[in-house]
Amino acid sequence: MSTDFKGYLLSEFVEDYEQGQLTRRQALKLLAGVTGSLALADVLLVGCTPETPPVPTMTLEIPSTAAVTSTTPTASQPTASAAGTYEPLSASDIEFPGDGATLLGHLARPSGAERRPAVLVCHENRGLTEHIKDVARRLASAGYVGLAVDLLSRTGGTSAVSDPADVPGILGNTPPEQFLSDFVSAWRWLQDQAYVLTDGVGMVGFCFGGGVTWRVAIGLADVRAAVPFYGPHPDPSEVGAIQGAVLAIYAGNDERINQSIPAIEAAMQASGKIYEKAIYPGVDHAFHNDTGSRYNAEAATDAWARTLDWFRKYLG
Repeated sequence: MSTDFKGYLLSEFVEDYEQGQLTRRQALKLLAGVTGSLALADVLLVGCTPETPPVPTMTLEIPSTAAVTSTTPTASQPTASAAGTYEPLSASDIEFPGDGATLLGHLARPSGAERRPAVLVCHENRGLTEHIKDVARRLASAGYVGLAVDLLSRTGGTSAVSDPADVPGILGNTPPEQFLSDFVSAWRWLQDQAYVLTDGVGMVGFCFGGGVTWRVAIGLADVRAAVPFYGPHPDPSEVGAIQGAVLAIYAGNDERINQSIPAIEAAMQASGKIYEKAIYPGVDHAFHNDTGSRYNAEAATDAWARTLDWFRKYLG
């Protein structure tokens, strides 16, 4: 499994510092959490100068300056939101069995006994936050069973980490194979639930979670539809294993991620995979997160509508 999540997080925090999203002290703390060495963290910032005065709040996701350019037509379906739902739903934090551990997550589903398609949700580098739980609830309001998995389950879960700045370090030092294993376990558990259609699953993830979404699409043949939001790409040589349809969402000025779009797009096309991309110029990385400073309502609304359309088309 070749995706370098540790390298992704390190480059993210260096870029955050350069773009004034982190103070030097904040950047050093985050970098040291991933590398395990304050001295090495200091080396990573040598020669870096913030473009603007640092903001006082900590941001754990990368910045970018983007605008709206897409390869697909604007979706016509309205998007579900935290404020309103299309269907009555039930939602709760849950535990389920994993490979050698009890895993944690947030499950949301339409009320009633009817079987529905399931969508797995992967969080950003901040862990299973209330925002990501809300994403699962938005999926449920649109008719899906949404399960957001906490990839910090083996350390007691995201809520057990006393300092949120420690979360990226834990994730960066977790074997990527474990991320795949935990999502496979989530899907196997869902297949045993009477309210889930079991012939295929969807997945969506954001930033760090976008990279995990690519990884799960490669490693789990049951994934029929995947929507990675601005996440690190896998090695192009691996995409031949993907069985499902991939809609990749990007922020236009997210140069660190976007520079590898041509390679992944060429590999998907050469392998005969179903692939589309939507690039939103003028918006930043993490533009979908409505609790963050980079949130862009127009782009987020359109991207979520495209996401739901993609799941309706390829998942049901």
